[in-house]
Amino acid sequence: MKEKMKNFFSQKKIKQLFLGMHFTDGILYKFVIYLLLISFSYIYLYPLLFMIVNSIKNIDDLIDPGVNWVPKTLYFENYLKSFKVLGLPKSFLSSTWYVIKVSVLTTFTSAIVGYGFARFRFPLKKLFFVLMLMTFILPPQVTMVSNFLIFRKLGMMSKQISVLLPAFLGQGFNAAIYILIFYQFFRTIPKVLDESAQLDGAGNFRIFRSICLPLAKPALIIVFLFSFVWTWNETFVTGLYVGGNITLPLRLMSFVSSYQSIFPPGTPGAELNGAIKLAGNVLTILPLLALYFVFQKWFTESIDRTGITGE
Repeated sequence: MKEKMKNFFSQKKIKQLFLGMHFTDGILYKFVIYLLLISFSYIYLYPLLFMIVNSIKNIDDLIDPGVNWVPKTLYFENYLKSFKVLGLPKSFLSSTWYVIKVSVLTTFTSAIVGYGFARFRFPLKKLFFVLMLMTFILPPQVTMVSNFLIFRKLGMMSKQISVLLPAFLGQGFNAAIYILIFYQFFRTIPKVLDESAQLDGAGNFRIFRSICLPLAKPALIIVFLFSFVWTWNETFVTGLYVGGNITLPLRLMSFVSSYQSIFPPGTPGAELNGAIKLAGNVLTILPLLALYFVFQKWFTESIDRTGITGE
């Protein structure tokens, strides 16, 4: 009897060790979770690691099939060449200033439109809301010709106003998803705050400016960061309407196109262009990585706070 009880408790301890009390704190569960996390991390980090490793290879390591992840020599000349090609830091300042202007206008107008959809009732509201969401579903290539003709007729082509004006009017890059974020957030704010402010004589704009907008700080941070990243990486729309290599990705694309016209893929010298291109990609995404690490705390807190429910 004692032997059976001893075996029972020993089996129970082994089961608890591997499966845990509620299956979520055992070794087996943790092993599966960590395995999945490491696998997904590798999938996402592999392109970044590949880009960094190949950007510090010289021409001999690039053409040597035996050199994969560990270069024989660290060759940082690629970064010096890409630094000159991109025209840093002047191009960085101009690119950042342009993206900030677009992001601020997009964030401000998206907040106003989202507030209007969330707090007011007006005819055909649902129809307008669906049409607004459809602008996010449609790719920019669909409206490319019509926008091009309109901007050219208004004399806005090859100027920043062709992007800044739509951003100011609520039609910036992916503005529909930003409006949806503000719409969902403003719906969580209790309407009793609006009613109390109206009793004190505040108008609609005063309520938006003094009550709802300060409470929407989490949504403002999220939308601004998303808009900054998407505007920074956008090359098709910016290159079509503004042009002039105004952003770092556009300047890098211009260099790659020029180099490929001289050294097509497969010819001697094309490998070196690939290394310089990868070094330029690293320099191009460094501002975004720095932005994320600086605002990581506020970004995660903002995501948590946007999930708060209200009346």
